[in-house]
Amino acid sequence: MIRVKSILTAFALAVSAAFAFTPAATAQGTKVVVIDRVQIFGQSQAGQDIRTKIQAIETTMQGELKPLADGLTADGASLQTKSEGKTQEAVRADAALMSEIEAYSRKANDFERKRQIAAQELALTERKALVDFNNALIPVLREVVAENSANVILDKSQVVFVDDATDVTQSAINKLNASTPTVAVVRQSVPTQAAQQ
Repeated sequence: MIRVKSILTAFALAVSAAFAFTPAATAQGTKVVVIDRVQIFGQSQAGQDIRTKIQAIETTMQGELKPLADGLTADGASLQTKSEGKTQEAVRADAALMSEIEAYSRKANDFERKRQIAAQELALTERKALVDFNNALIPVLREVVAENSANVILDKSQVVFVDDATDVTQSAINKLNASTPTVAVVRQSVPTQAAQQ
């Protein structure tokens, strides 16, 4: 369920918004530094902490759904055995079997609804954790910009070539590790109205 690519896309937009280009930044004398957002998220203690916590939340969600999935599997196998060798007309004529099939269908629909809610909750949890990560990173990037007398930060993915002196990724990681080694990740809930749909 974890979608690191979507996390990084959202992260890219949030960082870009915080360091938007200004007309003055395009003038001569502009100093540009480069960061690698993927590397910062992947190698920082906060990014690793987020991934570990989200994976734990996902495991918990899967554990909550497993008894329902196991029950559906057992019920499905039982229904398969009971309807084996019967025509569709014979199955429809068997009131007790039809009642079991309808109950199975309701359970399957309920399971699918719960699975979708869990997926939405995981996505909300990832999004909230990313916002918190970004909020911790912004002051670090401002500090890196000030230290390097820079006017602009670009992401390495937007640059054709960068020399090592211009790449301040490791400095950002070190400062983020010092200021924010962990990020609180709390399982988010789908709003009640959305969960009922």
